[in-house]
Formats: sequence, C-alpha cells, structure tokens
Amino acid sequence: MSVLDFDLSDRDFWARPMEEREQAFDRLRARETPAFFEEMDVGVAPKGPGYHALVKHADILEASRNPEVFCSGDGGATNIPDMPSEFTEYFGSMINMDDPRHARLRRIVSRAFTPKMIKQFEADVESAATAIVDDLLAKGPGVDFVTEVAARLPLKIICDMMGIPERDYTYVFDRSNVILGGFDPEYTGGDLEQIATRLLTAGMELQQLVQDLAAHRSDNPTGDLTSSLVNANIDGERLTMQELGSFFILLVVAGNETTRNAISHGLHLLTRNPDQRARWLEDLDGHAPAAVEEIVRLASPVNFMRRKVTRDFEMNGHLYRKGEKAVLFYWAANRDEAVFEDPYRFDVTRHPNPHVGFGGPGPHFCLGAHLARREITVMFRELLRRVPQIEGGEPDRLHSSFINGIKHMECRF
Repeated sequence: MSVLDFDLSDRDFWARPMEEREQAFDRLRARETPAFFEEMDVGVAPKGPGYHALVKHADILEASRNPEVFCSGDGGATNIPDMPSEFTEYFGSMINMDDPRHARLRRIVSRAFTPKMIKQFEADVESAATAIVDDLLAKGPGVDFVTEVAARLPLKIICDMMGIPERDYTYVFDRSNVILGGFDPEYTGGDLEQIATRLLTAGMELQQLVQDLAAHRSDNPTGDLTSSLVNANIDGERLTMQELGSFFILLVVAGNETTRNAISHGLHLLTRNPDQRARWLEDLDGHAPAAVEEIVRLASPVNFMRRKVTRDFEMNGHLYRKGEKAVLFYWAANRDEAVFEDPYRFDVTRHPNPHVGFGGPGPHFCLGAHLARREITVMFRELLRRVPQIEGGEPDRLHSSFINGIKHMECRF
C-alpha cells in the first residue's frame, strides 16, 4: 500500500491546482481499502477520531442505501467534525438528521419540489433566464459570469418561491456565500475563530429574515412557499419556526450555491471542449438532458457528505466499526474509472451516466434535483441560442473542502 504524501484534512490541499487534486483522488481510488485520515483541529469543537475516505462509486452507493448504518444525524453530515450545539440552531436542517425526524420534515416540505410543482415554475425560470441574458448582452463581454449570470437565476427562483422580495436578494446572496465560504478569506476571514463567528452570524441573519416573513404569512398567507410551509398541517404535523429557519438556510445554500456552481462549471467545460459545444449546438433541446447530467457529474458542486457508523458493518470487504466516520466524496466517485469510461472527458451525449452529483440513492437524495436540472437546462438553452460562442476565462476557485465552487470567472463573446 503506497504512503500518501497528501492529507485531505489539510486546508492547503483544497487550494492545490485541480490537476493535483485529481491525481490524489486517482491514487485513493486505486487502493484496495479506503484511506483513513486524521481530523483537523477546528477550534470550536473537540478533535474527532478521524474518518475513512470513501472515493469509489460502489462504496458511496452502498453507504447511501444503508442510512441506518451510515447515519447523518450524529454530529452533522455537512462537516467532518461533530457540529457544536450552538450551530444546530441554524444549520440543523433535515440534511443533518435521520429518520424518523428526517422523514417527518421531508414529508412536509417535499410537496413543493415534485416534478408537477416544478413545472409550475417553468415560465418563471424561462423569463428570468431571458432577462439575465438580455442584461449580459447589454453589458457586453468582460463581466463576471458567476455573479452576473450563474448566480442570478437560482437566487431569484429560490427567493421568489419563498416570497423573499427583490430588495433582499443581495442580502441572501452575501450570507449564503459566507455559509459555504469554506476557508476562503474573501468570504469567511482568515482564522478559525473568524470563520465560526461569521458563519453563525450569517445563519442567524438568514433565519431571522425568513422567520419575520413567516410570522407575517401565518396571518396573511399568499401563494408562496413560506405561506405553504408555515401553514402546512400534514397528518397533524407542522414546522416549528426554528425548523422553518433551518430549512430556508438549507434551501438558499443548497438550491442557490450548488446550481450556481454547476452553471459556472458548465461554461468552463464548454470553453475547454469546443467540440462538445459544437455537438450540443447541433441539437440544443435533444442533447440538453444528457449534457446537463454530464455538467453535474463533472462539476460535482458538493464534494462530500459525512456519515457516522452506528454498528459494526462490513462493506465491500472492509469492516467499519461503530462510532467511526465515513466521508462520501461524490466528486471522486463521479470520476471512478470502474463506472465511467474515460471519466475526465466531457461528453454531452454520455449515456448511461449514473453520477452521484445529487447525492447517492436513499433518503438524502437531493430534494431539489428536478429544479436544479430545469434551471441548468434553461440557462444553457438561452445562452447557446443567443450567445453561442460565449467562453469563460480562468476560474477563480473557492478555497473549500465542501463545495467545488467557482467564485469569479470573466466571460467573453
């Protein structure tokens, strides 16, 4: 077994050039058993026992299908260290829960994200994408594609769904950047104490925003999602104000940030692969479904989710002990040579494409996958129809282990 000369727990690893990170995960997938890494000291919580890095597609599928063994609720799924109690007030959403509580919350909120419900938003998504490209053409080349195009569509749709007024879009955008800012000094500051303070402040401010709106909607309901959630009564169950606030934070960061990054990565991939752009342009609507899945596969906006083992369990020849942690690296699984032929190649007609860009199978599969696919499809249809030769410059990548993000990217056309 080779000795590893890198550490996934080292902040600096996630600032390395993408090619070096790809090579590191290639080496991890080549191992017979998952590598084990020590946890870093985050200051705000006791140092944990370390974790197994699951990087193979088969391991992630099996762990996802066994949520009673690989649980999300014991310390949180969105961070490797166990989440301190003061964080759970803002970030204790259903993504960090197990059944039966997870099932209860998902049952209440899932009615807003069925394909039938998403279809009702299609006209809004299309008109928003049209307006965004109108503005892009008016401003001309040289603008930041991330902030002026990729971020605007999912932000507007999520805020409109919740009933957040346009005057608060920037407020929501800035705070979602902080929450998913990782180690990036542009959003979270330099040291661990600064990161924790800014993270808690951003969570508190977003939760207060939606709770104020919910208090008004409880007496003055409209047709928005906040009204539906605050007044929902499904089999006698209702969301508490704290649950509503945490869900809103999940919604704006998961539904906004991840789709924004998928769109940004999509332009970067089209720029680096002009043959695939030409192929997509041959049949915009016909190639769109496969092209969008391929963008999500290679973008893998969420790098990982963490699980904790509830009992001794053997999986694919390796024994996991009760109390151990396993980190599911979706980004790595989406490049698994055992599943994807020529996995680093961008192919807008790739089929089949069993990626885990929306998470693995099981109860935590992305609730907003239908909406994300629709937004990515409509945004690229509008861009390739009206600005077919648009290209992205060198991406300014987010310094984060959790989000595979692009902060800024100049565009030209």
